[in-house]
Amino acid sequence: MLSVLHVLGMLLTILVIALVGYFSGKKVKSTKDFATGGGKANTFIVAGIILGTLISGQATIGTSQLGFANGICSLWFAVGCCLGCLILAFPYAIPIRRSNCTTLMEIISKEFGREAEYLCSVLCSIGIFISVIAQIISATALLTTILPINNLVSSVIAIFLMAVYVIFGGVWGAGFGGIAKLIFVYISCIIGGIIVFMKSNGYHHLMDTMIDNMNGTPLGAVNNMFNYEDASFHYKNVVARGPLKDIGNGLSVALGIICTQTYAQGIWSGKNHRASINGTLLSALLVPPISFVCIMIGFFMRAFFITNDEVNAITKLGKEVPSHLEVIERSSQAFPMFVYHKMPDFLGGIALGTLLITVVGGGAGLSLGVATIIHRDIISKIFKIKDPKKSLIMIRMIILIILIAAAVIADLMPGTLINDYGFLSMGLRGTVVLLPLTASLFLKNRINKNCCLASIIIGPLAVLISKFAFNVSFDPLFIGIGICLIIFIIGYIIGPKSHNTNNTDTKEKNKDNNNKDDNQLSKLEKEKISSESLTKSPYSSTDSCSPLKKEFKEKENSIININNEDETKEEMDITSSSNKKEHNTSDTTIDIN
Repeated sequence: MLSVLHVLGMLLTILVIALVGYFSGKKVKSTKDFATGGGKANTFIVAGIILGTLISGQATIGTSQLGFANGICSLWFAVGCCLGCLILAFPYAIPIRRSNCTTLMEIISKEFGREAEYLCSVLCSIGIFISVIAQIISATALLTTILPINNLVSSVIAIFLMAVYVIFGGVWGAGFGGIAKLIFVYISCIIGGIIVFMKSNGYHHLMDTMIDNMNGTPLGAVNNMFNYEDASFHYKNVVARGPLKDIGNGLSVALGIICTQTYAQGIWSGKNHRASINGTLLSALLVPPISFVCIMIGFFMRAFFITNDEVNAITKLGKEVPSHLEVIERSSQAFPMFVYHKMPDFLGGIALGTLLITVVGGGAGLSLGVATIIHRDIISKIFKIKDPKKSLIMIRMIILIILIAAAVIADLMPGTLINDYGFLSMGLRGTVVLLPLTASLFLKNRINKNCCLASIIIGPLAVLISKFAFNVSFDPLFIGIGICLIIFIIGYIIGPKSHNTNNTDTKEKNKDNNNKDDNQLSKLEKEKISSESLTKSPYSSTDSCSPLKKEFKEKENSIININNEDETKEEMDITSSSNKKEHNTSDTTIDIN
């Protein structure tokens, strides 16, 4: 049961974050302020926007859980975060800012049309929505652990906190709230790290204790570790679950960062290129220390705690449960139970409040990204919403609907799916957006539109089928990205349009130009008639008529030159798609003309 000091520490943390979100909301005067902060954010606000979402339940509770269950291979989340932020800074940040768009889907739409935009919007929103569900599951698990409440009440509390966190402040709330949350997270991690090292005598002693607990013991047997070599391989190997599995998870996180609207909004919010790039690089620098401490906390809990499922499994074997190990309900409670049992009450309350806000901030930032995509890329373009106030109200309503829907689904899903669905969400986003976005920024007018549409649909389907139908042992991201890459290579070979389409478009453009030229010539002919009548008039003189004739002659010559140039361009367009002989012929024709 939580003490009074625990509760006071939690309330203090939550109150500070809520006040930050509320007062930052006063900076919001328009939809642009809400979505991108008006492009006025400095380096630290940009980092706050990115880290406010990045340091989520998966980065803290999920990383400690992976450290508890699988050892050092849990570091791949941190590796993916660093890699994703670095790639987002170089080379994506500046082209994204120069696109003059507000969403990633707008960038794709400019290159591949509205069909690609709508498909990306729907599929990417589904991927991000899965992460929102995972954050609410994390929040529910945390709240039910530290408070005597059921899942329904904890979901309502989580929705309320996420709404307050972002709905009043938008990007400003996420930015300032992200900075405040980051400060609390670092304070909690520093204190937690000191406690871990003091109680375990350092990393190597902690690792030895974990391995000894599994070496030839009933606890090792129920975890499929029967000797020292098995336990050492499991906890010390960075790819203990398989290279394609662990490395794939890291790549999923990296690609998810590049392709997620929330992180792109951090890039757009920067007051200049330097602020956006430095904020992204600062984010990459600040993630690893937090992840390292979370992993160490997972190691500490593995060395001195045992789960209820393991106790039941040992009992079924007819063996004695180790008496020196304390019991926790499940591995996902590793971080919150460490804070509850091993930290001073008031500081532990601050840490628990920080964990809650970490989960809440992650869900809030992701819901903002989904709402922005749905509003700007779908609803506003279908219903032609132009009023800034209506747009702001609409985004806030969408956020509430997203959070409520996610809470309903979260109540039907077990907490053990948090990490799996987090990586799946990242992989889906990467498969849908990565190649279309890259082509839109760096390979303009090079990829066939139909191939891009096929990639957007087939890629995520391949990921889902590999995950659920075939249950592959490695990260299905490799299959999805591989198929998309093959389709894009084919699209590059085919080119943006076929030969016939180019000729047709050229002829239609020339036809329109000729019609315009005919109209201009007809006007000049009328001017010629009137000038001739003036010349024949007895009241006119040669001096007065000469300038008019000269002006008409100059206009007539310019129109003729334009027609010749149009005919030349038409011949060049037709012959450029043919063989070299035709190309040489076109050069000759141009010279003649």
